[in-house]
Amino acid sequence: MFVIITYDIVEGKPLNRTRKILKKYLTWTQNSVFEGEITESKLQKCMCEIGKVINKSQDSIYVYEVKNPNNISKKSYGIHKNFEEMFL
Repeated sequence: MFVIITYDIVEGKPLNRTRKILKKYLTWTQNSVFEGEITESKLQKCMCEIGKVINKSQDSIYVYEVKNPNNISKKSYGIHKNFEEMFL
């Protein structure tokens, strides 16, 4: 399945750890956005890892699941950021 994960996390270690976990599974497309193809079991594993890092009383994670990625049309306006190249 194709997923888009967005997050709003207070600065500090939880933010950096969450970003590091998500980078193992998905592509970083914007400051608080990751996306890509992932299996249900890997998504569960990813979210379990994140659940151990975030503060559930002040941080939030949103997961948008797309069962058929053919139904998505993605358009980008303005500068295209490639975070993989920015932080090598």
